[in-house]
Amino acid sequence: MMNSGKLAGYTLFITGASRGIGKAIGLKAAKDGANVVIAAKTAQAHPKLPGTIYTAAKEIEDAGGKCLPCIVDIRDEKTVDAAVAEAVKTFGGIDIVINNASAISLTGTLATPMKKYDLMNQVNARGTYLTSRACLPHLLKSKKDGKTPHILNISPPLNMKPIWFKNHTAYTIAKYGMSMCVLGMSAELKDSGVAVNALWPRTAIYTAAMAMLGGGDEVANQCRNVDIMADAAYAVLTREATGNFYIDDTVLSEEGVTDFDQYAISPGTPLILDFFLEDSDVGTFEEQVEHNSKAAAPSSAGAVDVVFKNIKDSTDAKIVGDIKGVFKFVVDDEVWFVDLKNGSGDVHKNTMEHDVTMTMKEKDFVNLFQGKLNSTAAFMQGKLKIDGNMMLAMKLEKLMNQMNKSKL
Repeated sequence: MMNSGKLAGYTLFITGASRGIGKAIGLKAAKDGANVVIAAKTAQAHPKLPGTIYTAAKEIEDAGGKCLPCIVDIRDEKTVDAAVAEAVKTFGGIDIVINNASAISLTGTLATPMKKYDLMNQVNARGTYLTSRACLPHLLKSKKDGKTPHILNISPPLNMKPIWFKNHTAYTIAKYGMSMCVLGMSAELKDSGVAVNALWPRTAIYTAAMAMLGGGDEVANQCRNVDIMADAAYAVLTREATGNFYIDDTVLSEEGVTDFDQYAISPGTPLILDFFLEDSDVGTFEEQVEHNSKAAAPSSAGAVDVVFKNIKDSTDAKIVGDIKGVFKFVVDDEVWFVDLKNGSGDVHKNTMEHDVTMTMKEKDFVNLFQGKLNSTAAFMQGKLKIDGNMMLAMKLEKLMNQMNKSKL
C-alpha cells in the first residue's frame, strides 16, 4: 500500500517498537516524514533476538522520519511519564499512540504462576491503560491544533466464546484488557475528537520472537510478514473513525488492495489463522487445511501404535538437541511418553517426569501426525489440549514435519 503523506509532521508514540509489528508501523509512518518515539526495553542486543531501540531508530531515520528512542518499561509509570515528557520536549507534542507492547504465555491455569499472570496483565492491560492515559492530554491538544489524534491498540475483537479462554485464560484476560480499553475509551473520547481503535491480524505474523520460540520454516511458511499490519495500521490512522475492531486484510481490502500474496512468507501456502476470530473465519481455515492436507489413511485400532513407532524411528540426537523436552501424550485412555530430552530420544509407556502434556482423541492424534490436521488449528478448535510448556509444543511441529516428509 502506497503512502499518502498524511502522517507528515505527526508524532507517534509506539510501545514495543524495537522490532516486529511495532517497528514496522514506525517505518511505515517514517516514509511520510513522521516523528516516531520508540518506547521499549531493549537497549542492548538480545543474544537470540536482533534489534534494539537504537538500531530501530536508525532504520526509522533512514526511512525518512525522525526518531526518539526511549528506554521504557510500560509496567513502570515513571519511565512512561519520562518518555512522554521527552517526546513532547523533542517534537512539541504527541498525536498518535500505538499500544503494541504485549506479553504472552499460552498456558492453562495450573501452569500459569502468578508471576506470569501479573506480567501479562501489567504489560498488556495496565500498560495500555497507563500509556494511553499519560499521552491523553497531548492527544487532546493535538485535536485543538487541527490534527486527527488516534490511539490504536494491537488487540483482538472481544469474543466471549469459551474456546478463546479454556486453554489460556490468563493471557486472554490480559489481551482482552487492551481491547476493553478500546471499547471504553472510544466512547469516552468520542466527543473530544480522539479516535480509539483496535487492529488485529487475521493470520499469524512471523517475527523474530516467533523464530526464537521454535517457529522454523514450516511455521514461517504459514504466516504473513509484519508489513501487512504496518499497511493496515497506516490505513486506520489516516481514517476518521473510532470504536472499531479492525482485521488487517479487511482494512486493506477496503483500501483497494487485492494482492495479499505480497505479504505471505510463502505465497500459496495455507495460512495459520490467528486467535480470537469468529467461527466463520475458523471455518474458512478448516476448509483451507482440509483442501491442502495430504491424503492419509483413516484411523484404525493399530494406528496410534504405528504413529508412535514412526515417532521413535524419526528421533535422533539433532532433534533432541533442538527440542529438549519430554512429552506426555494422552490418547483416549492410553498414555505414552516421547523423550526428546535425553540421548537420541525414545518413546515408551513408562511414567517419567515430563514438560508438557498433550491430550487428544485417537482420530485427531493420527490425523495430526499424518499431516491431515494442523496443530495450531487443532489447538484453536479444542481438539488438542496442552498443559505445560506451550513453546515446546510448538517445537514439536519440526518432528511432525520430518515424519510427513518420510511419508508416515
